[in-house]
Amino acid sequence: MDIQTFREYCLKKTGVTEDTPFDNNTLCFRVGNKIFAILDIDKFESVNLKCDPEKAVMLRESHEGILPGYHMNKKHWNTVSCDGSVTSELILELVDHSYSLVFASLPKKLKEEING
Repeated sequence: MDIQTFREYCLKKTGVTEDTPFDNNTLCFRVGNKIFAILDIDKFESVNLKCDPEKAVMLRESHEGILPGYHMNKKHWNTVSCDGSVTSELILELVDHSYSLVFASLPKKLKEEING
């Protein structure tokens, strides 16, 4: 998985924006101004993705490249390695899951605005 493929995939999702609110190297993808993915632009060694707590534990137990979220709430976030130890397909599935969790948490009116 390379950063350009990852970025394009995220930006194709409805209502997604990107920014660097913390520093010039930390890229965040948001829906409804809530973050669903965080990564280092320069290194792209891993990405932090929101995850259902039960699924997060299962993923961590079954994949060496999935760890509790670095600098995040470890119950709700995973750090997913982009070094090939986690397949590109699974990374994109986890992006979808993260996006869906965040989108579902948005107020109804904002969801309607995003969906047009």
